[in-house]
Amino acid sequence: MRRVYVYKNKSEDDGKLMAVEDSIETFKSQISLHFDMEKENLKLYSSNGCEIVDLRVIRDEEKLYLSIDTNSSESCDTVTNLGYCSQSSTDSERVVSDWITLNVGGRHFTTSRGTILAKEPLSMLARMFAEDNNVYLMNPSATDSTGAYLIDRSPDYFEPILNYLRHGDVILDKHINPKGVLEEAVFYGIDSMIPHLNQLIEESTSASSSNHCLTRKDVVRSIILTSTTSELRYQGVNLAGADLSRLDLRYINFKYACLSGCNLSGANLSHCCLERADLSHANLEGTQLLGVKALCANMEGANLRGCNMEDPIGSRAVLEGVNLKGANLEGSNMAGVNLRVATLKNANLQNCDLRTAVLAGADLECCDLSGSDLHEANLRGANLKDAAFELMLTPLHMSQTIR
Repeated sequence: MRRVYVYKNKSEDDGKLMAVEDSIETFKSQISLHFDMEKENLKLYSSNGCEIVDLRVIRDEEKLYLSIDTNSSESCDTVTNLGYCSQSSTDSERVVSDWITLNVGGRHFTTSRGTILAKEPLSMLARMFAEDNNVYLMNPSATDSTGAYLIDRSPDYFEPILNYLRHGDVILDKHINPKGVLEEAVFYGIDSMIPHLNQLIEESTSASSSNHCLTRKDVVRSIILTSTTSELRYQGVNLAGADLSRLDLRYINFKYACLSGCNLSGANLSHCCLERADLSHANLEGTQLLGVKALCANMEGANLRGCNMEDPIGSRAVLEGVNLKGANLEGSNMAGVNLRVATLKNANLQNCDLRTAVLAGADLECCDLSGSDLHEANLRGANLKDAAFELMLTPLHMSQTIR
């Protein structure tokens, strides 16, 4: 006598040890009695998913599984429900579809097979959904309850990759890190995208390491937070193009700072240190520059119209060696200013007050000094080639210059 283990389903939760009867009909009758199932629709299956139609093939101690067949023509579906993977069910799962839904990290993405296969035919995604005679060459992956193929990766980094496969451009939102997208591109095998991402990473790295320009907001905040008895230092900072107009910037250290193209009109820069600072093409119209120290500063092309550099208490503004090529200083009060060996080539110094100013060794070539007051100004050794001295307010004595 042979005995077998009969289970109600593949999970083997409900099983009974039974003796094999002489005929399959009798055996099914005993099974239907013990499991309370209808004999007419009862079918037996072996562990490999094959239906048993003859008791002679049953071996001793073999495991059998039951199924209720509601439609005899759908026996293969019954096997699938029991958890077996017959060839028919496998083929049905691998039938090629033009539209594919991917569940990447819990987020669904729907795209076409053409998008996945066209640009990167050797990528992991393309291999997942490659076809042969309208059947996938391999099972792409497990699916969720909606039939979407599961991929355990980051959805945020996958979205730019899918968009790249669609249109060929690498477009990243501000909150997306290109390094994360690069790792995903390597994982999915999107080789043509990797050079673009490396370039973006290099650009972002260089941009973050570069010196960002400070703004008016940054300067105002630092002024508010700094005590009036403390020295505010902006040495070497980049303020290029900042709007600092009408601000009180007295006694601030701007040594080596970049103020190129800044709007400083109406600001108070009295007693500031501008040594070797870059003020090229800056707007300093109407600025207070009392006692300023701007040794060797670059003010080429700057607008200094109407500036005041005369300190009533006698502190002189020091602009020694400053570059004022093409600068406009028309109408400025520059009494007592030190412009020794400064470069003022092509500068506009019309109607300026230059009383007792030191211009020794200065380059005043093609400089327009018309209407300026040069009383007791020191012009010894200055280059006055093609300089204009029309409508002078006071006579220019030869003792003031060698020319």
